[in-house]
Amino acid sequence: MIKGKNVLTTGDVARICNVSPRTVSKWFDTGQLKGYRIPGSKDRRIPTSELLRFMKAHNMPLTELSFTKIRVIVAEGNAEHAKEIIAQLETKAGYDIKTAVNDFKLGTLIQKFSPHLIIVGTDSSGINAEQICKNLRADENFETIRLIAVVGNLTEQKRHKLMEAGFDDCIPADADIETIIHKIEEQTSIIY
Repeated sequence: MIKGKNVLTTGDVARICNVSPRTVSKWFDTGQLKGYRIPGSKDRRIPTSELLRFMKAHNMPLTELSFTKIRVIVAEGNAEHAKEIIAQLETKAGYDIKTAVNDFKLGTLIQKFSPHLIIVGTDSSGINAEQICKNLRADENFETIRLIAVVGNLTEQKRHKLMEAGFDDCIPADADIETIIHKIEEQTSIIY
């Protein structure tokens, strides 16, 4: 039913949860189900990751969800480093992963692949991490995409600057695969 959708309407959520749209609106309006309103129309939108969190928290059956794998883009100028990360993520977590070695390829992939999350190498040549973040945060069509910065020599000052710029989280470049997987699951709210 929601395959490939990052954001749902109250009608979508009502069908999935087998309740009336009015009930979904009440959940939204009371803050139990988080999302946002479309400017102008005031229609409600709920990210799929938030619906999954809500359903798990309320012990609702997940049978109506037809989620595909978590879609991740690794934006890394160093193709060898990207391949290494991708191989481990596919093997250990089963994510659907694509790679982008430059900003142009990343822009194209975002449009076609509709990722849940992007891992961005901030020290990569061909990748302008801050501009990517700025562009995604300025476009409401991409506001549900989570961004994790991979930073060499990560300091609190760098972390603060990146989080202030709009990244959702930061990890050091030498982080192990379990840490990366944990951060992805944490950011997409799909923690098993």
